[in-house]
Amino acid sequence: MIDFSDVMQRIKTVLSTYMHKEKVLDRDIALALELNPQYYAVMKKRKKIPYESIAYFSKLHKLNMNWILLAQKPQYLKE
Repeated sequence: MIDFSDVMQRIKTVLSTYMHKEKVLDRDIALALELNPQYYAVMKKRKKIPYESIAYFSKLHKLNMNWILLAQKPQYLKE
């Protein structure tokens, strides 16, 4: 089963690199995934993974979606 907190931790890792911040907040994740921060809070509470938003985020940052969801290598896609 895919764990919500593991997935969001990998997204935080990417965001901290792009944003040059050590601490990435839930609000930062919500905005990066183009979600309303209140809606993200509800999803976090229910541990519901926003697959469609993650797919767009992966495409934008050229990330392997399997890495985000399942921690499978490689992290980045080749052009």
